[in-house]
Amino acid sequence: MPELPEVETTCRGIAPFVTGKVISEVIVREHRMRQPIPPQLPRILTGQSVYAVTRRAKYLLLQMDHGHLLLHLGMSGSLRIIDKETPPQRHDHVDIVFDEIALRLRDPRRFGMVLWMEIPPLQHPLLRKLGPEPLGDDFSGEYLYRKSIRRSVAIKQFIMNSHIVVGVGNIYASEALFRAGIRPTRAAGRISEKRYVRLAEAIRSVLDEAIRQGGTTLRDFQQQDGRPGYFAQQLEVYGRQGEPCPACGSPIKAVTIGQRSSFFCTKCQR
Repeated sequence: MPELPEVETTCRGIAPFVTGKVISEVIVREHRMRQPIPPQLPRILTGQSVYAVTRRAKYLLLQMDHGHLLLHLGMSGSLRIIDKETPPQRHDHVDIVFDEIALRLRDPRRFGMVLWMEIPPLQHPLLRKLGPEPLGDDFSGEYLYRKSIRRSVAIKQFIMNSHIVVGVGNIYASEALFRAGIRPTRAAGRISEKRYVRLAEAIRSVLDEAIRQGGTTLRDFQQQDGRPGYFAQQLEVYGRQGEPCPACGSPIKAVTIGQRSSFFCTKCQR
């Protein structure tokens, strides 16, 4: 599933090609997504200008003359810039056309969303209850500590809760907890503020590195498979069960938390 760094990479990659452009045509080949694409969407979008491309959590927002287009990539979706004459393949469901190029949505599992809204984006039910951005000014160790008081849930589940903080997916949660030296099973309410400061810094650094390594070049976003170099970063613990810890050499352990695999070092994390 595309995580926050991948969505941010996509946002930065497509923005230069569509910002300031007028939509000349919208082609919807498949309306059956996680939420059905409105049949009137081509009529609504055609002729509108795109003023900005932004991200909130894992949602992309295209600001237009009369509202916003909300895009979510779901489990398997991708966006890429193509020549508008490029023949569609099996899972290419939507083209938003600008002059000679098109923004094409591919989604094999159809868990993504393409929704139109005329209300301010942060008032939309999908966005209004989300926690702060982990790379924003509202996110800090002190904030996490306050939210954690009297919480018995495992810390990994706590930081993956989008109402607490958005965009800390399974991979990045495991990596950040390793850097902070916190065992993923520890109760959120039994961690000191000092350790939360270290955890917040680790979350920022892990996500920053993933974004930097994501790739935002023209070539990346014109590949036929639509994959802009995701997951290029070196992972220290995730998926490395039985391998030596990069810090102490002890075998990396795996445990299931909230139905998700979690990886950690029994010596470095407590």
